[in-house]
Amino acid sequence: MPLHTSPATLALLNDYQHGFPLCDAPFAAIAQQTGLDADAVLAQYQQWQQEGRLSRIGPVFAPQRVGASLLAAISVPPDQLTQAAAKVSAHPEVNHNYEREHVYNLWFVVAAPTQERLNCVLDTIEAECQTTVLRLPLVEQYHIDLGFSLHAGAAKTRSAPAQQAPSPLTEQDRALIGAMQSGLPLCPHPFEALAQSMGSTPHAVLQRIADWLADGTLKRFGVVLRHHELGFTANAMVVHDIPDALVSELGQRLGQHPGVTLCYRRPRVEGQWRYNLFCMLHGRERAQVEQQIAELRERFALQDYPHAVLFSRERFKQQGARYAPCLAQAA
Repeated sequence: MPLHTSPATLALLNDYQHGFPLCDAPFAAIAQQTGLDADAVLAQYQQWQQEGRLSRIGPVFAPQRVGASLLAAISVPPDQLTQAAAKVSAHPEVNHNYEREHVYNLWFVVAAPTQERLNCVLDTIEAECQTTVLRLPLVEQYHIDLGFSLHAGAAKTRSAPAQQAPSPLTEQDRALIGAMQSGLPLCPHPFEALAQSMGSTPHAVLQRIADWLADGTLKRFGVVLRHHELGFTANAMVVHDIPDALVSELGQRLGQHPGVTLCYRRPRVEGQWRYNLFCMLHGRERAQVEQQIAELRERFALQDYPHAVLFSRERFKQQGARYAPCLAQAA
């Protein structure tokens, strides 16, 4: 269902995917910045979360900074797909799970505190579904989870380069990750509530979030949208087989195009998967996305490289990554 709202209210969703106020009363700060009433701002976020338009307000961690993650896929007979998807989604470590148009027809993202735990989940899924899991860890990122613009053709937000090396995670850090991985409490003083839930202080929580943003552990902290509920129902994963000597340069260029929402490199798997450059495009209509793909392939001279377009069909699960097992519950 497309979003119909005023420009000021739309800004609550679009503009605070980045730059969410890290202060004691962030919703009051947003109200002051937008000229809206503080209670109305909070009520609007609560309503959007209830409607499913808003996944959460919270952290988006950079890949491989606080745990292990990868993209995976399995090939399932169509009459067994729903059953297999339920088995995959039942694992709390699985945060995204989609049917896509391909012989590998079930695609999911797995995140876990450690590589050992990640491998264990994948091995279990193989046993439960009686099939081999295609395992595609991240090799190089070009544009990952920097937000989803609701304005067509908007300029892409670029992340600032990390200014310092990340410090090792402490037990208190792990507790904070677990406390906020489902999102901030939607209340007037969410950081105070967050701190109380883990036996810390609002100052310590805010400082650690700021540190993680500075060193690149966090890609961003703010509003995380659900594109399908906002009317962007045509979702395509486009994959190319690019010579290794060219893939980084092409990926960097492709990732900066406004129509590309995600772009990264993953490994080929001999005998199973030939593609190494991935990008995602989202639109309201399939024909619109297909046209975008054709234009991108022409613009970046990709016509001579093998490719595949995997449109999503059914979404079985979508939530934030769970890096703390004790809090690994679906959103």
